Amino acid sequence: MSRIPTPATIADAPEASQPLLEAVNKAIGTVPNLHRLVSTSPAALEGYLAMNGALAKGKVPAATRERIALAVAEINGCDYCLSAHTYLGKNLSKLDDAEITANRNGASNDPKADAAVRFAVQLVKTRGHVGAADVEAVRAAGYSDAQLLEIVQHVALNTWTNYVNSAFQTVIDFPVVTTRIAA
Repeated sequence: MSRIPTPATIADAPEASQPLLEAVNKAIGTVPNLHRLVSTSPAALEGYLAMNGALAKGKVPAATRERIALAVAEINGCDYCLSAHTYLGKNLSKLDDAEITANRNGASNDPKADAAVRFAVQLVKTRGHVGAADVEAVRAAGYSDAQLLEIVQHVALNTWTNYVNSAFQTVIDFPVVTTRIAA
């Protein structure tokens, strides 16, 4: 059971959150527990959805965004996010089991994506205090400065969801995948 009551339905959420949850339901056909829990604060839900929506329009490919989410969830020990992004990675981004394992290990089997995932891992491990060589390695793999900024923002957004789910013990509503790192 979550430490913050999760509205059971869209109608149970605060009124200001209901249109946002309806949009999530329309877009993906369901409203995950994370979204319903966060809907307790309409401002938090709006901020989360806005950042997620803005990043979806960015230049980092969807599959690489999932790879980053998997690596960050593993490092931060978030079973909810690891479960969600394993499901999304397999079913939407078509990542295979070997790629998901590589991502959970902080890497990728795709050379270009590998640079982004490794950079994301360094961001988490150093709390943003990466070295010049880390930045240059991502550039050398073909990422633009705009993409570098987006990678940092993806790490921040995923860290936020990791913290929300870990702090409030969001009930996992995806096939459960457990992190190897003790949370």
